[in-house]
Formats: sequence, structure tokens, C-alpha cells
Amino acid sequence: MPAKVKVQVIDQNTSSEEMDASDVLNDLIQLMDVSVAINLKDSQSEYSDRPTFEIDGEDSGLLIGRRGETLKALRFLASSIISRKNKKRTNIYLDVAGYQERRYDSLSHLAEKVARQVLKSGKPIHLEPMPANERRIIHLTLQDDPDVSTISTGSGQERRVVIEKNN
Repeated sequence: MPAKVKVQVIDQNTSSEEMDASDVLNDLIQLMDVSVAINLKDSQSEYSDRPTFEIDGEDSGLLIGRRGETLKALRFLASSIISRKNKKRTNIYLDVAGYQERRYDSLSHLAEKVARQVLKSGKPIHLEPMPANERRIIHLTLQDDPDVSTISTGSGQERRVVIEKNN
């Protein structure tokens, strides 16, 4: 059975970069043989200033994968293809069935909870290793808190955020 892919452009002021991204995503989704709809949202989301796409449909779970790994791979692959096509680095923001938005909200709550623990104990807490986009959420959540600070430590797959009490 051929995949059913529906691409809907929400913003009428769509750039060529966004149209290229829509085309690439459409092609990738068709090759994956899943039934979903791809909606191009505005370029400004709460967490990103990149072209933003929401993917939803009966096969959404397949595009998320275990712990978001398939979603991360799809975002990387699409961004790489679009960058090569446009001859400039282009990143996109993808969310499948609200998964990424829920994950970011969860990370924001985690940051606040851990900050309270750090203030109570006075000891820094090292979070689990996470990708750059997730570390960024932790940093942004706590950036205006005068009582704690965040730093990223480690390298590669082991890079993590440390939350510590300010003196």
C-alpha cells in the first residue's frame, strides 16, 4: 500500500527554504511508507526560530521511535539534505504528535525540580547525558534564576548539564 502523505502549508509567507524542507520531508516520509500529515507551522516556535513542522497521523509512533531516536534521525537526515540542496547550513524543528513539545516541557520541569534540590542541599547535581537541543532547554529554563547556574560538561555522547548553587 503506498504511503499517504499530506503536506499542508499554514503560513502564506513561506520562504523557499521552508518549501525545500517541506519537499524533502514529504519525500522522506513517502520512502518510509507511513501514513501521516506534515504541517508547516510558522518559523517561530517557543523553542526554535527554525522552520517548524508538526507531523501527525496514524503512524506517528513509528516516526518517534524509542526515546525519540527515529525523530532525531529524521530531523538530522532532513536537515542534511536541505543544507546540501541550499548550499548553506539549514536546521529544521520537527515535532511528531506533540512528542518534542512534551519532552521539552518535561525537561523544563526537571530543571526547576533539580534547582530546588540544589538550593536545599547546596551540592551541584549532574544530569544525565543529553543532546544539545535538550541541554539548551535546561539552560534556558534556569538562565534567569539568580540562585543557581548551569554549565555543560563532558564531550560527545557524554555531554551533560550540571546545576549548581551560586555563591
